[in-house]
Amino acid sequence: MKLAEQDQGQQLRPDCPIAVSAAFEGSEEIAQARLLARSFLLELQDEHEVLVSCRAAGMIELAVSELVTNARKYAPGPSLLTFELSRDAVEITVWDTEPKMPVLRPPDPTRVGQHGLEIVLAVCQSFEVHREPVVKRIKVKVALADDPLGDAAGSAG
Repeated sequence: MKLAEQDQGQQLRPDCPIAVSAAFEGSEEIAQARLLARSFLLELQDEHEVLVSCRAAGMIELAVSELVTNARKYAPGPSLLTFELSRDAVEITVWDTEPKMPVLRPPDPTRVGQHGLEIVLAVCQSFEVHREPVVKRIKVKVALADDPLGDAAGSAG
């Protein structure tokens, strides 16, 4: 996927909302969700001239992977994934049928697995969970550009 570099020009914003959604119900859904994320980001760049940093694309794909994995692992039914451009960020929303709210476990370097929520909280600007009739909705936001102060994780000095 072609990704914009951090210091390239101004980002252009479309006048109408840009969003895409997909429903998932099978075992291939995690790979399909990552593919949908890549396709959405590519559309933002190619068709709407929105700049997406390499780091942001990776963080969006990571967040999607963790959210859809958790929906598949803990929810008994189908899930819905939505991406929407929101100013200089992408909002990712996952609806699933598990009524229980996610629980953040205390840090434990000896624990194997069950770090998905920790990862999502680390890479996203915001995190919301809402109960709605028959579903739970988790919404996160990931900035499209790297940290303007230059202190983004993984930057080399």
